[in-house]
Amino acid sequence: MRDTTIARSYAETFLVLAGKAEDLRGWGGMLADVAKAMETNPQLRLFLESPRVPAQTKMDVLGKAFQDRMPRLMVRFLQALVKNRRQMLIPEISRTYFDLVDAAENRLHAKVTVAMEQSDEETKAVAAQLSRLFDKHVIPHITVDPAIMGGVIVHVGDTVLDGSVRKRLATLRRRMMVGR
Repeated sequence: MRDTTIARSYAETFLVLAGKAEDLRGWGGMLADVAKAMETNPQLRLFLESPRVPAQTKMDVLGKAFQDRMPRLMVRFLQALVKNRRQMLIPEISRTYFDLVDAAENRLHAKVTVAMEQSDEETKAVAAQLSRLFDKHVIPHITVDPAIMGGVIVHVGDTVLDGSVRKRLATLRRRMMVGR
């Protein structure tokens, strides 16, 4: 099994646990905090990666570190990852978990590229239009790139909607060259 497939399986299990606790966002936030700590703290990463440190020691340390900060079931989930030697997948599990939560809550994230800075009203209008188009609640992540000259480029998953002036000019140029 590839790591992404394994991470997805664990993320699905985590979603069930968080659902039973009726706290999808809270549990996701705690998992994201652990993932971030692993990515930013080299000592923690080395501790979890090291084959010289027995799994039981890692499980005990996690249990003591998080016993008062996380629900018992979540600590046991983290310990199960260590026991099954999957602790290094925690960052991937966290990302996949939030994708699953978004799907469960009928939400999409869109990368939206515009030529000029957008006002809050314009951003809300883009979000509303994309929400109607995709029939889901769309959260736009706006970036500014003057090179597109105008219009908008939207990335949602594998789908790209390019309504930029740059694209329209390139299309026009191709049509004019073919007509010669």
